[in-house]
Amino acid sequence: MANDADGEAVSGGVSEAGRNYGTPRYRFYVLNALLVVYILNFVDRGLLAVAAAPIKADLGIDDTGFGLLTGFGFAMLYTLAGIPIARLAERKNRVIIIAVSVAFWSLMTAVCGLAMDVTIFGFVIGGFWLLLLFRIGVGLGEAGCTPPANSLLADYYAPENRSSALGYYAMGVTLGSMLASLIGGPVTDAFGWRAAFFILGLPGIAIGAILWLTIKEPPRGYTDPPNAPRPEKADFGAAMKELLAKPSYWTMTAGATVAAFCGYGISSFLTLYVVRSFELTTGQAAVYFNAPAALASAIGTFALGWLATRLQKRNAAAIAWLAAGGLALSVPFYLVAFTTEIAWLCVLTLSLGGFIKYGYLAAQYTIGQGVVSTRVRATATAILLFVVNLLGYGLGPLFAGVVSDFWFTRMRGAADLGFAVDRAACDAAQTAANAARLAGEASAGASDALYGFCVEANAASTEYSMVTIALIYIVAAGFFVLCARKLKQDLVA
Repeated sequence: MANDADGEAVSGGVSEAGRNYGTPRYRFYVLNALLVVYILNFVDRGLLAVAAAPIKADLGIDDTGFGLLTGFGFAMLYTLAGIPIARLAERKNRVIIIAVSVAFWSLMTAVCGLAMDVTIFGFVIGGFWLLLLFRIGVGLGEAGCTPPANSLLADYYAPENRSSALGYYAMGVTLGSMLASLIGGPVTDAFGWRAAFFILGLPGIAIGAILWLTIKEPPRGYTDPPNAPRPEKADFGAAMKELLAKPSYWTMTAGATVAAFCGYGISSFLTLYVVRSFELTTGQAAVYFNAPAALASAIGTFALGWLATRLQKRNAAAIAWLAAGGLALSVPFYLVAFTTEIAWLCVLTLSLGGFIKYGYLAAQYTIGQGVVSTRVRATATAILLFVVNLLGYGLGPLFAGVVSDFWFTRMRGAADLGFAVDRAACDAAQTAANAARLAGEASAGASDALYGFCVEANAASTEYSMVTIALIYIVAAGFFVLCARKLKQDLVA
């Protein structure tokens, strides 16, 4: 195996401190292996949003409940476990932590496909609650990915190459979302949403084993400049004291949190928005809308890291300024995407908005690593992710669902239908009709009055929710502007 019991690297790295660790070919393998793991991270967490329509129809979940599943249900243990796991990563073998984590969350993803109503001793446990429990398990596993991975990359890549490496790694967010759409959407159409969770979840167990056997644990602080101090490992109080002295870290965290609030809110309901607004199946929405937008976002994430690497010699705060500009400029594109009735224009503006916006991911990791000393890098990343995920990921989808259900309820009251209808009934009617169209069959089951109301109310309520969230990106841009003003003086490496 590539690592010894104490987590120290075996021989084979470049000997001069302050340089990259290992050969270029091996570093490239490590970077891509961690990228694959990060892609799996977002495939598994994003699949629920891709398969939203049939899951909601099958389990009878309204938009608020779905927001709880996709947001807070996942984020709760993800955030609570993140800091303890990061503290463990400061002392123990980071490769083993990542390998075990990816195997566990992949197993829990597959188990999500088993969620259904279960009767035990006459007591019925709803499928919603089982799915929520399994999603909490996915979140617990994924908490062991990013903090140790960022710490590893900081020891493989010297400071002058770190922005590009972390920007490349950050593409896992959008590439994972793209693959969840390209694979999960068609599989859901063909075999059902349960099969999608099995097919996309189980391979991660094997990938965890491969990672464990092939990645070397580098010496901590290997790539730091030769004259950089090598302090003792910090306890949590000392780590917080160092972070509290870095205002740019906290304004970056605030900006990243607001951006995540908006981004996760939109991504969790994007498939539902497309299905409802353009009357498509899950697979069609995922392949024709989600995947192009995710690919453009991945390219934009890497492009900002690449550009920032080249600009940072002239302006150390370039990466924060680029993130602020991208977030602000994405707003007009999203407003067009969520108000147009033209499908190709929606795809185009979603893609442009994602390309411009998602560079902030490279910024958050680069800044989070760059303003702290070696001894607290994993902790700095864990605290960043704690705030971003608890408030951003935890509340963004829930907020989107609450706003959507609010407008749905208002439209239902104003319509005076003369019969009872709820969100679950509308989702079931629209999902059945879209599936029938895909199969070339005549839809049946819902009355014309019910189906007509459902199409209008589902589309309009989701549109209002998405537009509301898109406007909040302006706040995120403002925080990155504040970060840029203090960043140069806070940088360590």
